[in-house]
Amino acid sequence: MTNNLIVLLEEKTNLSTKSITNIINLINEGCTIPFIARYRKDYTGGASDEELRVFEETYNYFQKFLKRKEEIENLLKEKNFLSEKIQKNLNDAKTIQALEDIYTPFKDKKSSRTSSAIENGLEPLANIIQSMKYSLEDINYKAKQFVNKEIKTIDDAINGAKDIIAQRYADDFKSKEIIRNLISNWGILETKEAKEFDKNGVYSNFTNISEKIKYIKSHRVLAILRAVNEKQLSIKVDIDEKHILENIKKYKIPSHANSSKELVYDAYKDGLKRLLLPSLKREAINTLKEKASLEAIELFGKNLKELLLTAPLVNQVILGIDPGYKTGCKLAVIDENGNYLDSDVIYPTKPKEDIKTSSKKVLELIKKYKISSIAIGNGTASRETANFVDELIKKENLDVNYAIVSEIGASVYSASKIAAQEYPNLDVTIRGAISIAGRLRDPMAALVKIDPKSLGIGQYQHDVNQKELAQKLENITIDLVNKVGVDINSASYKLLSFISGISENLAKNIIEHRAKIKKFTSKEQLLDVKGIGAKAYEQSVGFLRIKDGKSILDNTGIHPEDYKLTNILQKNYELEKIVDFEKAASELNTTPLKLKDIVSELLKPGYDVRNEFNQVKFSSDILNIEDLKEGYTLSGIVRNITDFGAFVDIGLKNDALLHISQISQKRINHPSEVLSINQNLENIKVLSVDLEKQRVGLTLK
Repeated sequence: MTNNLIVLLEEKTNLSTKSITNIINLINEGCTIPFIARYRKDYTGGASDEELRVFEETYNYFQKFLKRKEEIENLLKEKNFLSEKIQKNLNDAKTIQALEDIYTPFKDKKSSRTSSAIENGLEPLANIIQSMKYSLEDINYKAKQFVNKEIKTIDDAINGAKDIIAQRYADDFKSKEIIRNLISNWGILETKEAKEFDKNGVYSNFTNISEKIKYIKSHRVLAILRAVNEKQLSIKVDIDEKHILENIKKYKIPSHANSSKELVYDAYKDGLKRLLLPSLKREAINTLKEKASLEAIELFGKNLKELLLTAPLVNQVILGIDPGYKTGCKLAVIDENGNYLDSDVIYPTKPKEDIKTSSKKVLELIKKYKISSIAIGNGTASRETANFVDELIKKENLDVNYAIVSEIGASVYSASKIAAQEYPNLDVTIRGAISIAGRLRDPMAALVKIDPKSLGIGQYQHDVNQKELAQKLENITIDLVNKVGVDINSASYKLLSFISGISENLAKNIIEHRAKIKKFTSKEQLLDVKGIGAKAYEQSVGFLRIKDGKSILDNTGIHPEDYKLTNILQKNYELEKIVDFEKAASELNTTPLKLKDIVSELLKPGYDVRNEFNQVKFSSDILNIEDLKEGYTLSGIVRNITDFGAFVDIGLKNDALLHISQISQKRINHPSEVLSINQNLENIKVLSVDLEKQRVGLTLK
């Protein structure tokens, strides 16, 4: 089984046999994907975590494939059906679907008409007719022999035999594959209004669609299927049946066949229309949904990755403001390590508009804690709150910047168990302000505490496969958290739980141990934590950081297993002058891949990969939708990317839509080719303003 698995993986991946064998062995030893990607490059040929995730999916699929193949072989052996031809077909199959197609004719489950005909002993007559060696007169004569108490006439016998032939045609895996491909390439998806259709509803643009399955966009598929579930639309798949029937005559009925070929053709036609096409049309819709779901999940994952890679704001004390009207604006101060310091409530907006007291409170907090940045949530009353902060900074000539940050999901966090554990004595509204401040300080550390599905960065997320979505988002979060690394002395248990080899329980044990010893000063102390054995230590330690520890190596991604090698390297080489890594690696009895990683870490201890990505942009102008006009130029931040465009935060309550057709002068296939989450956009023009629906359309053209 292992050899077969390796052959299949070679065909589906770009990895060598040696790398595939190594990766499988490492996975079986309990190594995680982040660990393999970072610390076992020599075993994988330098495969990235993205490549290893694809390998992992393929590996899991082919394990299921081989297991199912073995099950089918055993079932066919038990029934004495496993001929050389069937075995060859099974050996040639490359998908689980192909295996099931081959096995279908041997399943006990048949249509009721077929089952009845078989029970009445009509299979021999079906064989006679399907051989196409006999005239109709001969068939009628032979059919007489099958007339009995259940089969009352010759016609009953022939029709029953035709039902068996129809089933055989519908079960033929080669015919099934041909028609499946025809539907996939030439099938048309058609929509029609259902009885309860709302002409003014959200699905008004999806009626009377007639579009090739091959070309329909995934977001349209998900919208249509949601409309079907809500009984707004009905759908069907259409295919040129006449063309299929012509091919049946041409390829399935020999030209030299006798008169019984007409009976066989009728049976094949019946099998096509009654059994095969309805089944494959349902399958086509399911395949469409699966494909659309997969693409939506991929996009969601890409958006999450870009969001988590937003650059942090380091070494700054931050004031978080959760804006509001009647209930006021909730304030929370966090230090440079994300620790909560203080909170308050101010009322600078309507109905109170107490600017004087609000200004006094904010100024006191800025002075007391030396606040250098302010994060303002972009929800209700955001514009008015930002206006107040902007004027206060100018009036008092403060050396303070402010930024509008997305607060979506902050309320979810503030009412969560995690927030209750972290801040048991604080009101949920203050927890929300802490989350907003945290998103400016360290977006990854703040956002991993929130279910990604609550972050507003996907499309039709409730319509996709929830298990696959959750797995994808978890894998992306795990890979990125490990790629960035985590400060063990300031991380929450939730952030630590994404580290390779660390479960939530182990993460909580680390937090408890940290509280006991006050601070980790070396990575070796991790071994003193309850529950962390040799394997958990090996898998996790390289991804943890200690900023002011006993060894500078503990603030790098160098694994302790390589500390001895690193010390020799530091003593005997000038790092900046190493050019020939092959030669140096040979001298140090290591590999060039490992040596390059160690040198890179030594040259930039404490380096954060996120600094290469989107930097925070502090706000300078505040907008009001009533003031906007077509042609108005402004700036904004991309908050969400979908198949049909991007949603841009321009300082209003609702994000504005930048449609895919307005993103570039050149034709693009997807907005993500040009845009990324949290990207700062300059010189965006207002394309349209709908005051009634509070919608703004933008263009970059």
